[in-house]
Amino acid sequence: MEKLKETCQTCGDKERMGEEEMEEVLKTLPMEKLPEGIDICFYDGHWYRSVFIHGIIKFQQHFKAQDTDLILATFPKSGTTWLKALAFTIANRNNYPVSESPLLMTNPHSLIYFLEFDIYGKNSILKLEDLPSPRVLATHMPHSALPTSIKNSNCRVVYLCRNPLDVFISFRHFAAKLSNKPFDPSLIEESFDMFCRGVSTYGPFWDHALEYWKASQERPDKVLFLKYEDMKEDPISHFKVLAKFMGLPFSVEEESQGVIEEALSCVVLTT
Repeated sequence: MEKLKETCQTCGDKERMGEEEMEEVLKTLPMEKLPEGIDICFYDGHWYRSVFIHGIIKFQQHFKAQDTDLILATFPKSGTTWLKALAFTIANRNNYPVSESPLLMTNPHSLIYFLEFDIYGKNSILKLEDLPSPRVLATHMPHSALPTSIKNSNCRVVYLCRNPLDVFISFRHFAAKLSNKPFDPSLIEESFDMFCRGVSTYGPFWDHALEYWKASQERPDKVLFLKYEDMKEDPISHFKVLAKFMGLPFSVEEESQGVIEEALSCVVLTT
């Protein structure tokens, strides 16, 4: 454990490292292989896919939050696509008629970008300065691993939590696709054991959810904690809560004109 702490502390000094030095340090991180063949490594208290570590470190190191930013945070397979579609619809409802919404033709992941993949990933071609303000961005990072600029700024963070069993099953199917293999039920027991031990992408799941829950209790005006199942049961109420938190509440006139229902119908088509 002491050696692991020293390794993480070394990684924390990453700003003075070149790419080759970083590669050498990353080789010292504890590694595991998911049953589907995906490599993950343990860095600073959580497990990440090894291919994304460079982007994660660069995100932590370089991202400067703006007070007008909205960060959408989720554990993988927790309704991320849906949350992106909802937030995009709210933020752009005055820019496009529902019948012309980009969501009807474009995947939400191509409209709201992941910070550690799309912006800071190794092969990224996107730059933050090219994005219009206010920026709506996404991440799977745990709250404790977010850049200090996010936690110390007035930007807003929305976290969507989902039933862990559904997360587990959804990710197993996703992992099979990533590995170009058919879903193998025989791997479930081993996968479940690893998940319960916290050895999963962005895991432990429990720490991930609890960190954002605590942050939402400490700073309710800056961190909104939503539950996937509650949103599915009552989408209109939660859509209004999300819009208000984003600083873009629906007006009485919009509600009376059925704008909320119309906007939601567009989102449903994309999920």
